[in-house]
Amino acid sequence: MINRIDVYPTHRHGDTWLRAGRPYPFGATIVPGGVNFAVFSRHATSCTLVLFRRGERQPLIEIPFLEAFRIGNVWAMVVFGLEIEEIEYGYRMDGPHRPHAGHRFDPNVVLLDPYARAITGRTRWAEPHEAGDPAPFRGRIMLDDFDWQDDRQLEIPAEDLIIYEMHVRGFTRHPSSGVKFPGTYAAIREKIPYLLELGVNAVELMPIQEFDELESDFHNPYTGQKLRNFWGYSTVGFFAPKAGYAATGALGMEADELKALVKLLHRHGIEIILDVVFNHTAEGSEKGPTISFRGLDNRTYYMLRPDGSYQNFSGTGNTLNCNNPVVRNLVLDALRYWVSEYHIDGFRFDLASILGRDAEGHPLANPPLLELLAHDPVLGKTKLIAEAWDAGGLYQVGSFPAYGRWAEWNGRYRDTLRRFLKGDMDQAGEMGQALKGSPHMYLERGPTASINFVTCHDGFTLNDLVSYAEKHNLANGEQ
Repeated sequence: MINRIDVYPTHRHGDTWLRAGRPYPFGATIVPGGVNFAVFSRHATSCTLVLFRRGERQPLIEIPFLEAFRIGNVWAMVVFGLEIEEIEYGYRMDGPHRPHAGHRFDPNVVLLDPYARAITGRTRWAEPHEAGDPAPFRGRIMLDDFDWQDDRQLEIPAEDLIIYEMHVRGFTRHPSSGVKFPGTYAAIREKIPYLLELGVNAVELMPIQEFDELESDFHNPYTGQKLRNFWGYSTVGFFAPKAGYAATGALGMEADELKALVKLLHRHGIEIILDVVFNHTAEGSEKGPTISFRGLDNRTYYMLRPDGSYQNFSGTGNTLNCNNPVVRNLVLDALRYWVSEYHIDGFRFDLASILGRDAEGHPLANPPLLELLAHDPVLGKTKLIAEAWDAGGLYQVGSFPAYGRWAEWNGRYRDTLRRFLKGDMDQAGEMGQALKGSPHMYLERGPTASINFVTCHDGFTLNDLVSYAEKHNLANGEQ
């Protein structure tokens, strides 16, 4: 018998054995004998891998990447002999700190890997970070060993979809839900009979990519209580499921719990659509925290003004530079991952018009990212739904660049229906158009380009829709 050695160490750092890694795929990938770490930065001058033992505050070891481990603009290294399920990791990036030129490197900050498949720090809902933790968000190495059996995307025709928008926590948090683990992926499983009774065949989950519910600076004006980011439209990591939504999150089993939910929904003929937020990140404006992208390569990942400050077409302080080729690949890699590893049936893109802007924020006639997603082979049967506007005033309902694939949230259908139900004058003609699939807007693309919705998380609740003349949510502290 011949013992074959495919990968062997060539370098050493203390007691840890290393070798030059592969620059792709990005992130932390299990290879024979170790883990391949690959991270992009065009403008950094050096990179250090920071390894933690799970749950410990201080690093286990910090390993600088050798220049020989850099290929182009990617730092890649294999670390041997790691206890994969006991390791957490991050990076330190050194480079120029010249905000006016768009560079915000700080080697004192341990940065989260944008490609981390699992993230620690928010494993229990609203549990505070430990004070003084040098790396409140860390990557974990994911074992993709879930048994899907014969599960696959359902591919329900668009014209047959009855979509129920759902907040994972809010859907079962109240005691009246009667579930074993309120506010979790697991709890939704118990409510499948209820969804079937309603006639629902697709659930659209509000953001489940990891976010920080404690980031909000707003207070309830009536009670003074500090508010939380309940909705989650402020992504920390695009590849990692929200651990605080899992009954098993503290055990690191959030991925399996979510996959079990998807598998059971599919078994009952219900598709799962994810609301994804690629227009901005949780790092906010210049005053926001440095978590990941800002410290890795600020100029690449964000739209910047000439003075280095952030463009803000999202209304949240920053805008992701979506049509930079590196960022385009990040979005594509993330969506492919959710489809291939989680069997997701579709995506609703928050403020999708931003995805069609160039680095200066100008709308593109032929946006590369939107075309890329429309024609990607892995996403070939995946539903792509645009919220066809943004906070910068770009409104594209009826004219979103579709490439024969994109559907749109039809906000005009919602507004027409509300006016008609209220009894406003001269609405019969508009309502007739809406009921026919809005042919005045989608004549060439057909009625399935229109996602007709009555209410959603923005605006009126279904009860308020027929009860109030104008919005009256003052308790969120945002006026």
